[in-house]
Amino acid sequence: MKFILPALLLILSFTALAGQKTALPVESFASLKAFSQLKLSPNGENLAFVRNVNGELVLMVYDRKKKDFTPIIRSDNHTIFFDWYTWANDEVLLLGARYIKREFGGPKYSSTRMYAYNIKEKENVRLAIKPNSSRDERQPQFGDQVISFLPERKDTILVQGDYDIANTPAVYELNLNTFRKKKVQRARSKVTSWIADRQGNVRIAMKMDEDQFEYILYIEDRAKRKTLFSFSAFSKESVSILGFDKNPNIIYYTALKDGRDALYKMDLTTNKNELLFSDENYDFDGSIFYSSLTNNVAGFTHSQLEDGVRYWDEDLNKLHTSLRSVLPSEKFDLDIIDTSHDQRQYVIYLTGDDSAGTYMLGNRDSGELVVFANAYPDIDSTVYTDKKHISYKARDGLTIEGYLSLPVGYKAGDKLPTIVFPHGGPMARDYAGFDYWTALLTYNGYAVLQPNFRGSSGYGHDFMMASVQGFGKEMQDDLQDAALWLVDEGIADKDKICIGGASYGGYAALMAVVKHPETFKCAASFAGVTDLEYIVSKARYFTNKEIVRKQFGTDDDELEKYSPVNFAKQINRPVLLVHGSDDNIVSVYHSQEMEDELSDEDKEVTYIELEDGDHYLSHQPYRIKTLQAFLDFFDKHLKD
Repeated sequence: MKFILPALLLILSFTALAGQKTALPVESFASLKAFSQLKLSPNGENLAFVRNVNGELVLMVYDRKKKDFTPIIRSDNHTIFFDWYTWANDEVLLLGARYIKREFGGPKYSSTRMYAYNIKEKENVRLAIKPNSSRDERQPQFGDQVISFLPERKDTILVQGDYDIANTPAVYELNLNTFRKKKVQRARSKVTSWIADRQGNVRIAMKMDEDQFEYILYIEDRAKRKTLFSFSAFSKESVSILGFDKNPNIIYYTALKDGRDALYKMDLTTNKNELLFSDENYDFDGSIFYSSLTNNVAGFTHSQLEDGVRYWDEDLNKLHTSLRSVLPSEKFDLDIIDTSHDQRQYVIYLTGDDSAGTYMLGNRDSGELVVFANAYPDIDSTVYTDKKHISYKARDGLTIEGYLSLPVGYKAGDKLPTIVFPHGGPMARDYAGFDYWTALLTYNGYAVLQPNFRGSSGYGHDFMMASVQGFGKEMQDDLQDAALWLVDEGIADKDKICIGGASYGGYAALMAVVKHPETFKCAASFAGVTDLEYIVSKARYFTNKEIVRKQFGTDDDELEKYSPVNFAKQINRPVLLVHGSDDNIVSVYHSQEMEDELSDEDKEVTYIELEDGDHYLSHQPYRIKTLQAFLDFFDKHLKD
């Protein structure tokens, strides 16, 4: 494969050009990506992408032959959120949108709808699933769930939706010409989702009964059905089915091996399984993906692999190898994010010290490889350096890993104002790679440590289970130990350490100034949990109420003991609270009550409520406002 080098030189010359820049504003980091979600039509003739135009996300289609752009739909991600899109075929784009609802005085929740646009007809975007004329049909909570793009029927897909019985979806064929649906699988009691094979046949039902789960090989003849897996929430028997092989009798799934998630496949005719991949240090945290050319599994992703991927498909592996010959691994992480159906045209995404995200288009026949766009145009190696993987010992001797970000040009021995920034979840984890929170803070002179404290995912079942009824306990102490490690390493100024985070990270920040005020000089929370008792109480409105009760417990004394809202009197450090009023994941009640309690005690608290804001800072003005507030707050208490 030959390559057009000027495009590569353009990337590699970012550093030289960057010297001409003035100081960057918060907007350079906090704006939504300038470009995102690049996807080729199956024939490769059109490229769709999302463009940020003054804070509005615009879905556009680029005709690669005519070299013209067509805007399809736009959203400011304020009250209606643009979540996803995909090519259904060469002509039809499907789009998923989310909005927030509230009924009968209950808590707020998400609802979704799917829309369609035909690039040849160029009519207005339309609702993709026409409602039936029957008044008995209900409107589903989730109306954008595609379970199969039928490979042999380009004008038909399979969708699931609870049009008949709430929270109990049936499966429908959806015609992409008429947008009429036809039921092909009836709803079944307690079945919450369906899985189709690569030929488009509905094969597996996932059943949920309180905190119990079953995967059932579903056959209309009840006598021939069989349970493939059965387990309770948070148990070591937990399994996740990832999908089918092209062979309709082979499935891929994750299950524990030696206490860590591993990748397996199973023959449904014999129930025999085969271990495909395991990592002795980490959970398998990826998924399988498919070749558009063969319709078979092409490989799998896993964060600890080079480029996070392993190819089984010979053709895609050849492409990856050829790209690596000109894009060195020590400089870039490389992700082939899309190809045309014949895999001759492709899109790649590069990240690394020299780029916070660069999209390139390639053509294997012509040998072209050219830069299309940058996700964060202002950010390069003069602004941001990649995170450093670190580990430290917690007070009980347990090893905790994490990621340390330092300002560009940091000199060993310099003691910096420091932010400990725990992730949300808490059953999640931080990774290496660009994120806008740490990039902004390091650019402004802070060291930032993101510890994967106990309770995080990725480090084995027992490690993650520390978060089950573990809020405020050892997983909280791990954060103080992270700060003390930074002091011992000579990186952090012990008198200039604060803590901040979002969601669970916001909870952890507030609990830090309850438990460890001698270490943390201030706490900043976005969408943080403050009242565990409230979470358990409100769970009664949702189908996962038993799982919530299992995760948090039901002992009111324990829930009160580890809820920051009950400790306003003890908090003597400045607190920043930011919350979206339409947050349906962590209710704005948490921050409102926390602010009330702190104010009643005459404590130093700043509260910002984002009208109609969600849990994800999806609306650009709110993301900018929140990050500016965090930066100003930290500057005030660590630099002034």
